[in-house]
Amino acid sequence: MSEKKPTAEELAQRIDQLLVVLKQISEDLTDISKHLKIEAPVAPATAPAPSAPTPTAAQMRTIADVRTVFPNELESMLFFEDAGKYIVIKPRQYLGSENFAKIASLVRGEGGEYISAGKESHFRVPKETR
Repeated sequence: MSEKKPTAEELAQRIDQLLVVLKQISEDLTDISKHLKIEAPVAPATAPAPSAPTPTAAQMRTIADVRTVFPNELESMLFFEDAGKYIVIKPRQYLGSENFAKIASLVRGEGGEYISAGKESHFRVPKETR
């Protein structure tokens, strides 16, 4: 016994029928969702317990805070200094492209940037955090 292979036109008709059914299901789900949103009771919001006091003013970072961001092998390649509004980070040695990219990524993650200034090039991280 051989099965009859459906023609392209029959397949297209079946697809059209399925699309109609899917459209009806989609409309039903949208309608149900709207009713659930209207009828759902609003639960009182409970605030999570704060893990640490939240400061109202900006906090100031220290060199020690910035150093903790870097793994030991990168930290040992860098010199850190306080420069007013910023913690300035300068390389002690040639970093190479891979280490430079890692350091730049960590600095950006702290809201800092790289300042390209020839021999005076450096990274800087703002002391003020928000």
